Amino acid sequence: MKILICDDHKIVRDGLRQILQQLHGVTLISEAGDGNEALNLLKNNIFDILLLDISLPDKSGLEVLQIVKERWPSVNVLMLSMLPQEQYAIRALKLKASGYLTKNTASEELLLAVKKVSEGGKYISQSLAESLAINLDKGDYQQKHDILSTREFEIMIKIANGKSLQEIGNELFISVKTVSTYRSRIMEKMELSRNTELARYCLENKLI
Repeated sequence: MKILICDDHKIVRDGLRQILQQLHGVTLISEAGDGNEALNLLKNNIFDILLLDISLPDKSGLEVLQIVKERWPSVNVLMLSMLPQEQYAIRALKLKASGYLTKNTASEELLLAVKKVSEGGKYISQSLAESLAINLDKGDYQQKHDILSTREFEIMIKIANGKSLQEIGNELFISVKTVSTYRSRIMEKMELSRNTELARYCLENKLI
């Protein structure tokens, strides 16, 4: 089994490596500090599993996930995040992630998830499964932000975090005009008019 870890914090990568080395059959563990580095490694190597952080400095983990599944569909992607599971997990699973874990997961659960994913299965924690079931029972499974595309969702989070259109454009390598168009589309879909309203929505829904 060949595993690629993508996280911008070395201490996290070191910790994950230490845990994964306990797995029988692991022949290679490589590391990437951002999305572009991970994509470059995938171009030149064959990996069975990608452990992918959602919050990266260059591209969002969801964007990297989408690219990986388009170019290398056989790679099983296990998402890692500090963010609340239910808010991001469904979007990640729709983009064909094989599983979703929060970083406070016990090492035993991480090993279980990697093993299950390596066998072609899907993995979500029991707490996430319960949360999703509760939301389904309530009938409020679909939230406003669920209708946003991956790029719109990514830009919404950046706006909610107080980043300017110029900063967002620089980070995503797109023009300010394009970012502005995305913002207008997001506001229309979310039925909001101000950045402060968008930030409040994201806070209330634990997206930031």
